[in-house]
Amino acid sequence: MGATGSIGSALLSELQSSGGFASIVGLSRQNAPTLELTDESSIRAVALYVANQLEVDNLALKLVIDATGMLHSATQQPEKSWTQLDASQMEQAFAINAIGPALLMKHFLPLLPRQGRSVFATLSAKVGSIGDNRLGGWYSYRASKAALNQLVHTAAIELQRRAPGAICVALHPGTVDSALSQPFAKTGLAVRTPAEAAQRLLAVIAGLRASDSGGFFSHDGEPLPW
Repeated sequence: MGATGSIGSALLSELQSSGGFASIVGLSRQNAPTLELTDESSIRAVALYVANQLEVDNLALKLVIDATGMLHSATQQPEKSWTQLDASQMEQAFAINAIGPALLMKHFLPLLPRQGRSVFATLSAKVGSIGDNRLGGWYSYRASKAALNQLVHTAAIELQRRAPGAICVALHPGTVDSALSQPFAKTGLAVRTPAEAAQRLLAVIAGLRASDSGGFFSHDGEPLPW
């Protein structure tokens, strides 16, 4: 999901060139079938499309990556103070960063096979860590990503009962040269290209074990505090 964004398109390219999967589908609001993250009927329809394709091709769903997210928009910037808190801005952040991914889990986790290894990974952010929050600010983004982390952890518990070999995780991609992070990249901060970020994320996914399900991991594979 999010296959036309900076990281999403890089992940799609890396997966296509890897030769590790019999079939790869990139989903976004710009592709057909259209995936609109804030419309559950769209998510349901896309999940049904994927399920039908799996049945036709006699394949199992082994990997789902959600590369969606919103930090800012043309009219909204991250809050520096509680004085800037706005209900509509918070609603949009939660709709895209938490509720949308939760609905993706609702409709795609049941498609993972009951036996064997499979992975659902969603892109969170280190600033969503409550334990690592030392600077404050960015209220809506931090809170919505923290909510996403809780949703992932909760879904992983239920998933383990249904499919013991399946893995559901939140991943921090680091600072990537993308439209999301460009306005906030600081001098001296390690900024990776989308291709580099995709390679690191896929390496982390490849190394995940069933016992890692429900976890929150950085692009270097290290666990992050909640």
